[in-house]
Amino acid sequence: MATDCTWQKKIDTILAQAGNRVDNVTGSISMPLYFSTAYRHEGLGKSTGYDYSRMTEPTRDVLEDVLAQMENGAKAFAVSSGMAAIQLVFSQFKTDDHIVVSDDLYGGSFRFFDLLKDHYHLRFSKWDGQDYQVLDRLLADDAKAVWIETPSNPTMKVIDIEKTADHAHQVGAQLLVDNTFYTPLIQQPLNLGADIVVHSATKYLSGHNDILAGVVICKTEETAAVIGKNLITIGPNLAPFDSWLLLRSLKTLPLRLKKQEENAQTLVEHFKQSAFVSDVRYPGRGGMVSIYVDKAVNIDKFLSALEVASFAESLGGTETLVTVPAVQTHADLSEEERQKTGITAELLRISCGIENSEDLLRDFNQAFAKATTKEEELING
Repeated sequence: MATDCTWQKKIDTILAQAGNRVDNVTGSISMPLYFSTAYRHEGLGKSTGYDYSRMTEPTRDVLEDVLAQMENGAKAFAVSSGMAAIQLVFSQFKTDDHIVVSDDLYGGSFRFFDLLKDHYHLRFSKWDGQDYQVLDRLLADDAKAVWIETPSNPTMKVIDIEKTADHAHQVGAQLLVDNTFYTPLIQQPLNLGADIVVHSATKYLSGHNDILAGVVICKTEETAAVIGKNLITIGPNLAPFDSWLLLRSLKTLPLRLKKQEENAQTLVEHFKQSAFVSDVRYPGRGGMVSIYVDKAVNIDKFLSALEVASFAESLGGTETLVTVPAVQTHADLSEEERQKTGITAELLRISCGIENSEDLLRDFNQAFAKATTKEEELING
């Protein structure tokens, strides 16, 4: 974005100003929305820089520039969903390539990896994200990349990005990081050695449960050239209107995330003292909390009794959502795989919204009271 400033602006300033000073003809503060898929040429070999919207598009270009700045990357690509972003990253790889993946990931990622294994014969190995001797043995088997989420979905496992990058790079493998849970406001994996960062922008970046989008950000121009060529070939680009909505949503991300994190930390302190909760998983930052409820709690009754939080599958929005991973996001995993990673029937994943924290505490308390025989042990929030 054009600017007269000579200093490095802070991320919240960059986001608040996203799309401003782009239209020099009208001076529009809000980024204009361009719907055209085709662009007129003045003659042979002449172009405005825009030829066909699957290749480049003005609204999406501004969004991608802001996304690249957020992660300190060379180039960002905005696509139609988080799964489209993962697919785009894996378009780099070929039959028989070996990829190491952490063992606690979004269930849809595992579903996609199974498809790649069964239909395209990529090889996958699982790693616990902690034992680096095991990682080195897996990497030695001609690994091309390591794929991690940190914090992980849904057990909130934290993986050392910098250390993992060092081990991967020793054998020439890429480190690929899903940064959906923390966002660039809390964690910037490219600065810690990652090669590519992915977001389901449907979640925190859009933040209103009304946009489906994904993002891929590359650390180097060389990697971006490969990803960009594949994007033009495959064509899952984010549409202009969705690009405009996502750009607008980014403006309030710092405000939303601050409140979501505050609510998460309030709930964590409460749950640690609650007779209805046997374990709390929280990585220390962000708006995502996972809890294991006491076996005396009837989860179906609890979910039905919620009046502020909603039983729903997504995350990162302004509304607090509660998910049951074992029957929703990770239902495609085998029972053995779920048990091994701690995805039991008692695990609930909570995406904290921006509501008043007292209302959230009262809501969880009253729902637990209606769903258990332990009402006399209720701890008022």
